[in-house]
Amino acid sequence: MSHVHADRPVCEGIGMCETQANEYFQIGDDGVVDVVTSDIPDQDRAYVRAAVESCPVSALRIVD
Repeated sequence: MSHVHADRPVCEGIGMCETQANEYFQIGDDGVVDVVTSDIPDQDRAYVRAAVESCPVSALRIVD
């Protein structure tokens, strides 16, 4: 199973990830992304990858 990882110091809180996959990502009160669910089931992999790739500062990645 794959996992999603957020590099919080890089995050600028733009929120593209949350807009695309809010069950996996949430911008916290501190203005930085929180990973709500880190485990990615195979059926959601393409969906989460699209959200990861939407990050304009490349603060997210999928780890196999």
